[in-house]
Amino acid sequence: MSNTAPYPIVPELVAITIAYRNQSYIADQVLPRQVRLSTQEFRYWSYPIEETFALPDTRVGRKGRPNEVSLTATELTAKTDDYGLEDPIPQADIDNAPAGYSPVGRSVEQLTDYIMLDREKRVAELVFDPAQYPASNKVQLSGDDRWSAAASASDPIEDIVTGLDACLVRPNCIVMGQAVWTKLARHPKIMKAIHGTEGDTGIARRQQIADLFELEEVLIGQQWLNTAKKGQTASLSRVWGKHCLLFHRNRNADNRSGLTFGYTAEWGGRVAGQRSDPDIGLRGGVRVRVGESVKELIVAPRAAYLIQDAVS
Repeated sequence: MSNTAPYPIVPELVAITIAYRNQSYIADQVLPRQVRLSTQEFRYWSYPIEETFALPDTRVGRKGRPNEVSLTATELTAKTDDYGLEDPIPQADIDNAPAGYSPVGRSVEQLTDYIMLDREKRVAELVFDPAQYPASNKVQLSGDDRWSAAASASDPIEDIVTGLDACLVRPNCIVMGQAVWTKLARHPKIMKAIHGTEGDTGIARRQQIADLFELEEVLIGQQWLNTAKKGQTASLSRVWGKHCLLFHRNRNADNRSGLTFGYTAEWGGRVAGQRSDPDIGLRGGVRVRVGESVKELIVAPRAAYLIQDAVS
């Protein structure tokens, strides 16, 4: 059977794009890919908070009937978005490549990295967007309240404990940018809580912070992003900025059941392919394309607590 697709799927390239990982990416841990779709458009249910925490009268008289309750839900519709890139590779580059080096394989790796970086930025912007949370589930620090003002009145323990208690479902994960982690891990009050009478200096490990606040995982966003326009001198900034989020992650939840702060819906998995292009250079070449169809969603904002501007 002939393969007539404009960009045939090449198994070897798919293997490269799926296997390629940069350890500094954490988007898949913050909003896990735990909804696999058969179509791009999908539905999920939203249940009213009033019903969830209501207390109906459950007592039943000896000959009476149980009280009735009317449960409701809102069906919401979403659709995955396509994200992809392609790279034209002259045939001359392929023919002149040294033994053991594949320009096509290298292209797949680099395109995959760009796509992952874009997803990292989307997830960071979504979960750190204060508009996503009710007033009771966020706080903005300023001045001496920021954790970078360690010698003043700043108290990250109080801020984090307040956030844990504010959520309707207790968070089991925390995510923050590297700049926040650098200050939190060395904060005197954190050191004192971990070391007790042994002093208030040092650097905390992630597991120590997780144990201190009874969390499953501490996630640190370390990735850099070049914000300069093409051709200009690089201007690097941290993707995850200076914020911190406590959130409840349930890897067994999906768009039908279970409660989790958020997730990523994915249609079809990541793909990679190539096709010939006679218009590349003198001898033609190939065009490599990598992409995926995903939708990042926050479905339970009251299961999270945002600490804005945790450091200056």
